[in-house]
Amino acid sequence: MNSRHSGVTDWGLSQVPIEKNFTILDIGCGGGRTVSKLAAIVTEGKVYGLDYSTASVAFAAKTNRDWIKKGRVDIREGSVSQLPFASATFDLVVAVETHFWWQDLPGDLRELLRTLKPGGSLAIIAEVYKGANTTTARLVEKYLPKTGIKLLTPGEHRDLLVEAGYTNVQVTLETGKGWILAIGKKSFEI
Repeated sequence: MNSRHSGVTDWGLSQVPIEKNFTILDIGCGGGRTVSKLAAIVTEGKVYGLDYSTASVAFAAKTNRDWIKKGRVDIREGSVSQLPFASATFDLVVAVETHFWWQDLPGDLRELLRTLKPGGSLAIIAEVYKGANTTTARLVEKYLPKTGIKLLTPGEHRDLLVEAGYTNVQVTLETGKGWILAIGKKSFEI
C-alpha cells in the first residue's frame, strides 16, 4: 500500500497548500508513507497518523520511527467516526484512498470538520472515482456490490463536502489516470 498509492498521493499533495508549521492528520494512514512525506514538509509542525487497523498502525510506526523519536509524528489507532482529537486541532486533514471505505461518510466528514481549525482544509485523494474512463474504475464499479466500497462521482464528492459544512469546495481530476482530489475548507465564521 505504501508504494501503490505514491503517485496519486504526490499528485494530490502537490496541489494542497502546506506550510512548515502545520499540524496535519493523515486519516487512514495505512503503511505510513504519506505521514513521512508530510513530516518532511512540515519542518516546524507535527503530523498525526490514524488508522483503525492495528497492523497498519504498527507498520506506520515502524516506517516513521525516526520522526516519532524526534516528536514530529504521532501514530494512533482509532476510527474516523470518533476521532481522538480535540476540536480545532488540525490545519490540514488528508485522506488518501480511504474515504470510500468509511461506514458513515456524511457523519465522518462532519467529524473531520470538527477537528479542523477555522480556515483549515480537508484533502481527499483517490485513484478512482465513479465514471472515470479507466480500467481500474471499470473494475471497481463492476465489483461494487461485493466490496462494499462507496464510489462517488466528482459531483457527488462536491455535494457531500458542501452538505457536511465545508466551504470553498474544489474537485480536480486527472482524467487520464482516473484520479480525483476533493478539497474543502472549514469556514472562519463558526
